Amino acid sequence: MAGRYRLVQRVGRGGMGTVWRAEDELLGRQVAVKKLHVPPHVPDDTVRTLHERTRREARSAARITHPQVIVVHDVVEDEGLPCIVMEYVPSITLEEALEQRGALPTAEAARIGLAVVAALRAAHDMGVLHRDVKPANILLGRDGRIVLTDFGIAAVSGTETLTRTGELVGSLAYLAPERLRGGDAGAAGDLWSLGVTLYRAVEGSHPFDRGSPIETAYAVVSDPHARPAGGSPLVPLIDGLLVKEPEQRTGLTEAERLLRLAAEGETAARGPSSTRLSRGARATPRVRRGLLWSGAAVTAVACAMTAALLWSGALFGDESDPRSGGQGSTAVPSSPDGYRLEDGGGGVTLPVPTGWTRDELAGGEVAFVDPSGLLGLRVKADAFAGADPLEHWRTTEEEQTRRDNPGYERVRMTTSTVHGRPAGYWEFTFNGKLRTFRAVEVAFADAAGTQYVVYFSAPDADWARHRPVFDTAVEGLRLPT
Repeated sequence: MAGRYRLVQRVGRGGMGTVWRAEDELLGRQVAVKKLHVPPHVPDDTVRTLHERTRREARSAARITHPQVIVVHDVVEDEGLPCIVMEYVPSITLEEALEQRGALPTAEAARIGLAVVAALRAAHDMGVLHRDVKPANILLGRDGRIVLTDFGIAAVSGTETLTRTGELVGSLAYLAPERLRGGDAGAAGDLWSLGVTLYRAVEGSHPFDRGSPIETAYAVVSDPHARPAGGSPLVPLIDGLLVKEPEQRTGLTEAERLLRLAAEGETAARGPSSTRLSRGARATPRVRRGLLWSGAAVTAVACAMTAALLWSGALFGDESDPRSGGQGSTAVPSSPDGYRLEDGGGGVTLPVPTGWTRDELAGGEVAFVDPSGLLGLRVKADAFAGADPLEHWRTTEEEQTRRDNPGYERVRMTTSTVHGRPAGYWEFTFNGKLRTFRAVEVAFADAAGTQYVVYFSAPDADWARHRPVFDTAVEGLRLPT
């Protein structure tokens, strides 16, 4: 080929091409060559599209420099067809490994997931969406390296789409629901595909396979997935990745954190054990009425949230401005070990770590700060009745938060419950002056129509260690009688 590449052995075959191990006779090295498939009697415009997709595959992969992304060396023509010359990675695919071995141990699946997340982050940062993440496109190298390959249907920002209206490209069983509904394919689509891939890895089966393409597609769009058996630490992540609504799907940062914990043999990060519904659950009209907020309360919470996200230069969130002083409190024997029962304002009490200081803020909000000034807990009670908090967060508050706080990234935003009452749950990361922080907030109402908001933030690097402060506060929250 091209007077330079000698084909030696066929090593793979997919929907768009055949991959060969070849010798680069000019440089004396092994390479992989992907030759395009063109079925007979294909119209000329389709052939041109296939040619352009091959060239785009090469350009998409070539613009990403990362050890977990396949390296493209060259694009040449052979018999009038474009061929991609890539690095040769002695390996088997994850698909082959699953066929041979069945389900993988959690730590191994997590290590593979981490590599794919790293590859996707590098791709997304360059404006490239892979759109075909699946076990067959993940190479498990003999040297332990894990590589994401086959950018054949990748979408690159700023370039014209090659997909005709109503046309689906990609592996149907791994396509996100929004793509099957005909919607735009965003970065969340790659995360859905990662979720299906991880499910396959830990369970050995596909979460939505129904035996036929049409029934499988219907299940992807409409049916909940069966939770993986065996209590894998990756279950919370898989649940978060397989949320039908792309805007509520777990993001790359949270996926990386949970995968790292699982890869290191730790239990997956605790969620708010008394505040989370199963992932992907939708609010029923009963639930939605229970989440009503008034315009006045929405404004108050918006102001509080904006202020809370700016703690890095004000109340807490950066060691350059630790907060000291505050009011003392009295220990209550019934509070958990290491905690004191504190007055949260408005008749609310909650357990707070011993040694934290209390401060009353404007608008009736109460804040508790740890001695370092890096950890903070806020509580507020207010009367309300009016609008859906999740909708408010998505359409108003998140936009403002993203604008005012560089580095903002949603982890999850979903319906939940607090002490048996419908609630909104919002978790995200943002940049402080010297470090990245993570924050979580729940909002709910009591039977009398009073809104309660609990907010907590801590350095993202130590989130798993500090998150129990929030869980304990919410679980121990006592409302006025």
